Amino acid sequence: MEPERKLERKTRHRGGAGLPARLWSRLAGWQQGVFVLAIGVIGFSAMYWLRPSATELVPPRQIPVVTTRPVEIGEGAIQVRGSGTVRASAETTVASQVGGRVVWVAPEFVSGGRLARGEPLFRIDPADYQNALAAAEADVAQRSVGVLEAEEEVALAREEYSRLARREGLDPDPVNAAALVLREPQLLAARAALRSAEARREDARLALDRTWVRAPFDGIVRTEAVDIGQFISPGQAVGQLYATDVVEVVIPFSDDEAALVAGLWEARSSRPETRIAARIEAEFGGRRFEWAAHVDRAEAALDEETRTIDVIIRVPDPFVPTPGQPDRPPLLIGAFAIADIEGARYDRYAVVPSAAVRDEGVVWVVESDTLLAMRPVQIIQRVEDRTFVLGDLAPGEPVIISGLPFVTDGMTVRVAGGLETAGGADR
Repeated sequence: MEPERKLERKTRHRGGAGLPARLWSRLAGWQQGVFVLAIGVIGFSAMYWLRPSATELVPPRQIPVVTTRPVEIGEGAIQVRGSGTVRASAETTVASQVGGRVVWVAPEFVSGGRLARGEPLFRIDPADYQNALAAAEADVAQRSVGVLEAEEEVALAREEYSRLARREGLDPDPVNAAALVLREPQLLAARAALRSAEARREDARLALDRTWVRAPFDGIVRTEAVDIGQFISPGQAVGQLYATDVVEVVIPFSDDEAALVAGLWEARSSRPETRIAARIEAEFGGRRFEWAAHVDRAEAALDEETRTIDVIIRVPDPFVPTPGQPDRPPLLIGAFAIADIEGARYDRYAVVPSAAVRDEGVVWVVESDTLLAMRPVQIIQRVEDRTFVLGDLAPGEPVIISGLPFVTDGMTVRVAGGLETAGGADR
């Protein structure tokens, strides 16, 4: 009996699930496995179908946040801005027209030295040229005597012809006499020799004067290569000098930018009525300084590489401070400068941040504090981070400068920090 009880307890432990021990023991092994698997499937199905249902949560609607800036309204002439490099309006190579040994050099004739027009730079030894002038003057004196002698001989020949005409019954008028009889060719030759001698004297005088090499204009020495005792030949370059009374700034403009400057192609410095006002700005020592200027001309051909039009701006007195800027430095050659040129005039235009202009002609505007509206605009020009446009924009109207993942006309937006509004500003 004890073994049977142990077998019954063992059978119940293995998963008889309440079946009688004898019934469970009569099942084959595979039948027991199928039975256990079926019980598991039924239990899993019951748990699946009796599970609690999930609650669906609808996320709250997200309204995009945007950043805005107010629109500025202006009228009148706009300023067409460009940038370029300062260059000399006139630059020359210093050279002597005569050769010889250098006997004197001006202290100011050094790199960076400033010289006034007509001020001497250096001098060639004048001894040879002084001697040549003396010889030429002596030749002139000698030729002058020859002319006097020839004139006297002509006078004597006329008297002799008159006496001969009266004696022989000839025409007494000397005009009808032969030129050789009156010795007129000899007089002409003597006068020609005198003029030649006078010309040689002027050449000698010019050569002596050219032993002084002088500054052709008010300028600054860029380079110099001459010293006392040096022998130089005629035409030998010994330095460079650039003018300081006027400098030029070359501004490359696209054809759209150049079209904004009214009268650009007629502008000439020699005709004040055609000049176009401009302003030059340049930085020095962390500060920005200004110079009054005007458009001199525009190149008549596009740059082959950049496809731009070079506009030449002339800046008078670039090295002279003004009462308004007593500490203004010189406008140095090679410096980078910004130019504002008076452009076309408009009855009304708007100024918006450049970041607000989308797709080359659309601005997003916030209407009624929450609605995004798309406004088409016509771009006039861009100046740094500001864009001048024509379009239906009101003073102080907020335009969106931040980006959005998707945009539709009339969508709801929320302005970060509240709307930023301001009155229009005339520029």
